[in-house]
Amino acid sequence: MADVAAHAGVSHQTVSRVVNGHANVAAATRKRVLEAIAELGYRPNSAARALVTGSSRTIGLAIANVSQYGPAQTLLGLEHAAREAGYFLTVSVLDDDSAGCLIEAVDRLATQSVDAVVALSTYEGAVRALPETSPRVPLIAVQAERAGQDLAVWVDQEAGAALATRHLLGLGHRTVHHVRGPANALEADARERRWRKELEAVGAPVPSVLHGDWWPPAGYLAGRELIARRRGGEEVTAVFVANDQMALGLLSALHEGGIRVPEDISVVGFDDVPEAPYYAPPLTTVRQDFAELGRRVIQSVLARLSGTPLQPRPVQPRLMVRGTTAAPRPERQPKPRPAAPKPTISPW
Repeated sequence: MADVAAHAGVSHQTVSRVVNGHANVAAATRKRVLEAIAELGYRPNSAARALVTGSSRTIGLAIANVSQYGPAQTLLGLEHAAREAGYFLTVSVLDDDSAGCLIEAVDRLATQSVDAVVALSTYEGAVRALPETSPRVPLIAVQAERAGQDLAVWVDQEAGAALATRHLLGLGHRTVHHVRGPANALEADARERRWRKELEAVGAPVPSVLHGDWWPPAGYLAGRELIARRRGGEEVTAVFVANDQMALGLLSALHEGGIRVPEDISVVGFDDVPEAPYYAPPLTTVRQDFAELGRRVIQSVLARLSGTPLQPRPVQPRLMVRGTTAAPRPERQPKPRPAAPKPTISPW
C-alpha cells in the first residue's frame, strides 16, 4: 500500500479509502490510485485487513452428502451468493451426517477466524444437536424445517409435497403411492407427512409407503414392488417419488415391466435435476430454488452480523408439469355378453 501511495503521490490512507470503496475521494485521485494499483499489481492482504477491521469476510460452511444433488446445489448457491456479497466461503465436508461430526465441524470452522458459520444437515439427530454448539460467531442452520433453531433458512418441503400430491389427485387419480427418502431425513419426513395429510384431507386411501435412500437403485426396487402390487390386484395409477434420482430408477423398472408412463402410471419427482426434462418421458417434478436458498442464507448472515432483525421465510417450491403425469385411463369394462336367443316353442 505504501508503494501504491508513493507511486500515485497520495497518502496510504487515501489508498485505503479507494481500496475499500469510500465515496469521499476525488474522481481524479481515485483514477490515479487505481492506475497505480493496476501498474504495480497490488492486492490487498486479507489477513492484515482482518486484523484491522476485525472481519475476515469469510463464512464457514459445514456440509455433508455433497455427492447428492440437493446439498451440492445448496453449496453452489451459497458460494455464488457469498461471492456477490464480497465474502469468501470456506467449506468443511463432514465424513458422515452424525451429530458429533457436525458439532466438530462447526467448532473447527469457528476457530478459523470466520465471521459466521452455516451448518447444512437434514438429518434429525445432527440438526437437534446444533443448539449444543457455542461457536462464538453467528450460526445459521440450513435444513428442511426450522427444527427449533433461532435462525434457520429452509425450503418449504411440505408445500412441495402438497403440490405433487394435489396435482395427481386433481388429474383424477383415486390415490397416490409414495416412495420416501431415508429414515431420519427431515426432508423425507416432511414430504411423507404432507403427502399423507393431503390424502387424508380428501378421504383418499393411504397406501403403505415404499422406503428409499435418494439413489436410483432404490427407485428401481420400488418400481418392481409397485408392479408386483398391481399384479396382485392393488390399484396403482400414480406415484409421488421423494426425489428425481429415485424417480429415474422407478421409471426404468416400469419400462422394463411393460408399464407405460403416464398411460398406466403417472409419476412425480422432487428437486428438478437438470436432466429431468430429458427423462423418457420428461419428468413432472417439484423444483427447489437452490440459488434463492443461498441468497436467503447470506441475507441471514449479514443481518446477524449487523444486528438487523430478519424474519426467516421459507423458500417456496414450484411444480414443473411435464410428460410423466396424465389423467388415469377409464377402467376397461367387460363387454356385455350377447343375450341368448329365446327358445322357439314348436306347436307340434
